[in-house]
Amino acid sequence: MTKLWGGRFSKNTNEMVDAFNASIEFDKRLYREDIRGSISHAAMLAKCGIISEKDAEEIISGLEKILDDIENGNFTFDESLEDIHMNIEARLTERIGAAGARLHTARSRNDQVALDMHMYIKREVAEIADLLIHFEEALLSVAGKHTRTLVPGYTHLQRAQPVTYAHYLLAYFGMMKRDFYRLSGVWDGADIMPLGAGALAGTTFPIDRFEVAKKLNFAKVYGNSMDAVSDRDYIADFLYFASVLMMHLSKLSEEICLWSSSEFCFIELDDAFATGSSMMPQKKNPDIAELVRGKTGRIYGHLQAMLVTLKGLPLAYNKDLQEDKEGLFDAIDTVKFSLAVYREMLLSMTVNTEKMAQAAVKDFSNATDLADYLVRKGVPFREAHEIVGKCVAHAIGQGKFLSEIPIKEYKGMSDLFEEDLLEALKSENCVAARRTYGGPAAEENEKQIAEGAAEISQQAELLACWQEKL
Repeated sequence: MTKLWGGRFSKNTNEMVDAFNASIEFDKRLYREDIRGSISHAAMLAKCGIISEKDAEEIISGLEKILDDIENGNFTFDESLEDIHMNIEARLTERIGAAGARLHTARSRNDQVALDMHMYIKREVAEIADLLIHFEEALLSVAGKHTRTLVPGYTHLQRAQPVTYAHYLLAYFGMMKRDFYRLSGVWDGADIMPLGAGALAGTTFPIDRFEVAKKLNFAKVYGNSMDAVSDRDYIADFLYFASVLMMHLSKLSEEICLWSSSEFCFIELDDAFATGSSMMPQKKNPDIAELVRGKTGRIYGHLQAMLVTLKGLPLAYNKDLQEDKEGLFDAIDTVKFSLAVYREMLLSMTVNTEKMAQAAVKDFSNATDLADYLVRKGVPFREAHEIVGKCVAHAIGQGKFLSEIPIKEYKGMSDLFEEDLLEALKSENCVAARRTYGGPAAEENEKQIAEGAAEISQQAELLACWQEKL
């Protein structure tokens, strides 16, 4: 097939070059954006008197029919036409003749693909935001059931201080909340209209770029044509967002793998979200959590690849920029699946509250509270820390926990110890005493859940604004 750019060439490209140069196998997912952008471009050309109203009507009608064909599976993509833009334009010209050949007036594939990518990112940002909100709702839902469920808090994977299970989940809600606003930044970076920049230096035709931006609901228009066709910051921003989000999910994956193990038994995954072994009949494996943890590294790779691709490119467009798509598309698909499956997995899992509570009692995680007990009686904290350290060593030597040591023995280590220390050592009282903002006490958990619900409402309002602009 004759290339749409072939006028300058005297021979056909090598078949290997065609295959290596083609992007249609992955960029065909941009068809909706490509057609919508072309419809707006054609309408603007006619409004500015650059093409006739009749040609614009034929172009728009032809593009709408091509959209129907693609969505109904009646469109064959041709690798020799390289990409989604040329596939659509060639089919349009084949169907409506000269009018179709006028569509590309005052634009280049450089600004065309940039437009497609900006629009595509905006659509995906809105879809991911919706999934993220639903996952945040799931975190709050489960947390609401466990505002008083005791569980050990860990540092260095050693039991440190007792907290509540709600407090654990609210920590992940805090991560997701930050992720949402990173995602909002991606929207802002993508909400700039590049069409009209041409190959790099604009066009000699009297186009109205702001008319196209208005039709396509863009907030801004690029003020520099070279920047417009070379900017991929918003893609790097998305990959950074995706990397941090997946890092947070990977941390949760690690917790799920630990908590569902026989050594912890804090949770049990629903059978629908676990797998078995082909050899060992007893196994119930947290494969989804492990896969999300594993796929996180792949997302990191996409971010690194994008940054390395961009770091040495001279202005303006270079073919290297074709490498912006495959990693991005994979990251989008991975993030969407991970958020969707994690919501369902979290809502369906069983929480072993009794096992959690036992773990929070049978340890030395109340040692800090014993030190605080002495501080409230006037002992400097460093001195109290040393006294309690000796109490812990004494208990370990007897094979007991702090709550099992008789008052008489405590008196031997400090005459400030009284009968009321046994109440102070109870895990539920240790947690209840931590009522400062952001602490694990039940009433603080409830406040955080209420604040989280208000945060989600604000996110939903922002999402609704985005959806109106798609």
